[in-house]
Amino acid sequence: MPLTMNKEVFITCAVTGSGGTQDRSPHVPRSPKQIADSAIAAAKAGAAVAHCHVRDPESGAPSRDLTYYREVTDRIRDAEVDVVLNLTAGMGGDIMFGSAEKPFPTAAGTDMVGATERVAHIAECLPEICTLDCGTMNFAEADYVMTNTPGMLTAMGGMMTKLGVKPEIEAFDTGHLWYAKQLVADGVLDSPALVQLCMGVPWGAPDDLNTFMAMVNNVPDDWTFSGFGLGRNQMAYVAASVLAGGNVRVGLEDNLWLDKGVLATNEQLVDRAVTIIENMGARVIGPEAVREKLGLTKRAPSK
Repeated sequence: MPLTMNKEVFITCAVTGSGGTQDRSPHVPRSPKQIADSAIAAAKAGAAVAHCHVRDPESGAPSRDLTYYREVTDRIRDAEVDVVLNLTAGMGGDIMFGSAEKPFPTAAGTDMVGATERVAHIAECLPEICTLDCGTMNFAEADYVMTNTPGMLTAMGGMMTKLGVKPEIEAFDTGHLWYAKQLVADGVLDSPALVQLCMGVPWGAPDDLNTFMAMVNNVPDDWTFSGFGLGRNQMAYVAASVLAGGNVRVGLEDNLWLDKGVLATNEQLVDRAVTIIENMGARVIGPEAVREKLGLTKRAPSK
């Protein structure tokens, strides 16, 4: 199947994530102000979309605190630079089992709540986009499971659609795309949908090109997709995704390094992605073009 390169590419910057990276780089933002400032800097460097989690400002641990999301949202919307706001809805589905012989009771780190609570900050902040992790998956940790059942996804997806917030389907494997198409067929999600292909996340889809193209080939032709690879392959997947007809994601959620031994900032990662895209002969598009492409409506600051 011949590749159809994307000539008009938008960049998503995944600003901080929820992984345990807060002590591995001084550039990983923790407080709402730091997260918003980093998103704004990434937007100035060329990111059209800012994908944000929030963290406890003191410990850097992942959080679902509504006040942190509200502050991040307001700071970004009040900024002098425009950017499409994309908030995670992936929190609240974490199960840490006990030992292999005694999986119950669950262990410290379990954070499993209902659908309404998982999207409470989405209803509060009304971002233009929010993520929907479209499947249950083992992660690298021995006894940690990211839990997203069909019933939970139907409930959350329906709430997002009713709120007028566009879900970004996070697909960590081909089966997640299969179920995403079912959610569209069932009328839970609107079509055409938006997909993020997540490559190299243990133990989802490995970040080899054959698997990536299998994922790409399972995305309906009228849907919009982006792709990313973890760690050292982040910039390689900028090129690969553009070549395959998609958009790109970079940022400190997925990779801490600019070069060997050189820790990156979000804006540096975006700047490098811009260079790669433009050197390929494509054009980086901004937030207004993304809103037009995806049918998004910009929301005013709450103040």
